[in-house]
Amino acid sequence: MKIVGVAACTVGIAHTYIAQEKLENAAKNAGYDIHVETQGTIGIENELTDEQIKEADIVILAIDVKISGRERFDGKRIIQVPTEVAVKSPNKLIEKAQEVIAKG
Repeated sequence: MKIVGVAACTVGIAHTYIAQEKLENAAKNAGYDIHVETQGTIGIENELTDEQIKEADIVILAIDVKISGRERFDGKRIIQVPTEVAVKSPNKLIEKAQEVIAKG
């Protein structure tokens, strides 16, 4: 499974990057390919490429604020949760992504 995501919290400092790290670790431990873009106080980092988005089976948005470039994910399966969910339960979030993919 290929996953792309965006992490962005209200302050744009801690939770943005913690959510990114937790999602990346959970996905990699499950054997999945993941790329997570962060939109924090210093701007967009690890910006997703068009190819990464095109190849993704699912998009995980761990966001507490409106993100820029959301239209890039139009037509993709999207799971949107607050950053808190990605921080506290990253493995369950990856399991949910599996379920969504399995349902087709």
